Amino acid sequence: MSVSELVDSLLYEGYALYPYTPGATKNATPTPFGIVYPPAYARTLDTAYDHLELQCLVEGDGDITAEVRFLLPSGERHVAEPQRIEGEGEFSFGDVSVRATLTTSTIDDRHRQACLRIDNTTAAPDGLTRGDALRFSLISTHPILRVAGGARFVSQLDAPCDSVNTWPVLASPDDDVMLGAAIVLPDHPRIAPESRGNLFDNTEIEEALVLHVHALSEGERAEIEEQDAAVKEMIDRALAVTPDEVLKLHGRMELRDPVTREPPRPSADVRDPTRGLPEVEVDGVVFRRGARVVVREGIEADLQARMLQGRTVRVERIHRDYDGRVHLGVSVDEPGHEVLRETGRFLWFFPPEVEVVE
Repeated sequence: MSVSELVDSLLYEGYALYPYTPGATKNATPTPFGIVYPPAYARTLDTAYDHLELQCLVEGDGDITAEVRFLLPSGERHVAEPQRIEGEGEFSFGDVSVRATLTTSTIDDRHRQACLRIDNTTAAPDGLTRGDALRFSLISTHPILRVAGGARFVSQLDAPCDSVNTWPVLASPDDDVMLGAAIVLPDHPRIAPESRGNLFDNTEIEEALVLHVHALSEGERAEIEEQDAAVKEMIDRALAVTPDEVLKLHGRMELRDPVTREPPRPSADVRDPTRGLPEVEVDGVVFRRGARVVVREGIEADLQARMLQGRTVRVERIHRDYDGRVHLGVSVDEPGHEVLRETGRFLWFFPPEVEVVE
């Protein structure tokens, strides 16, 4: 999957929500994420931005180039045109003015910091409603940085930077493309091979959305005919999905091991991690698997655990967590509890909550 295919899908994220009719309240003003509002509107709200910044680290030398993809409203409700900016400078799209600026600064011998900033410089009037402000906005804005010469971008998980109004993700196998997404994505995002096409709501389950489209009434479909051609195309594609294709959308199962179907078998000298430690010493007291302990009175635990106060129980599991705390899993010698023991269901206590029976 290419970066262009990924962005083509992301551009329309949230563009038209079910039931996809212009009269639906939540579709009255299309609100894809990553909006860059005109300054006159952005300064009236702390949650609105008149700019966007994609910041990231670059490892190695090589020329950095910039591109921006976005939607620009061109009519009522769900009518918008995809647009593209390449490089830096001042750009005009009808009544909307945009400035793109790419800067770099040296961090050390191996790293530079790159910043692609997009400003909406449109001289829109004051007092705009949100719906009116969207007519002068860049919506679903996706900045893209590319680096050549064998250099690579550093993941934001390893070197977070202060990006604004966008979410940076590595978008190519060689890590030479950094994408500023309008929604939170992992590095190296992919479109599922089973996908039948963009439904403008990519974080939802495509199977459910396809079935929702099939449930639309004739009246709703007639309204859709008058909307954006991209929405109509989406509806037509969803209606053409066959029952077999819907089943494929339900999910898939893959064998992780392409060589054998046999489950992995640990060697005999490897301890079963599910059983935990054989014993542990806490504040001079040794707790052993299989030993008996008495649950102390007055402990602060859940109701089920408090019901065991004063009872003698058997230590079945001893685990130490990443913070160094010891957890004791215990069982009760009563009829029926052998089933819980065999299925690994125990009650858990901290060492100070029990006393070892000599």
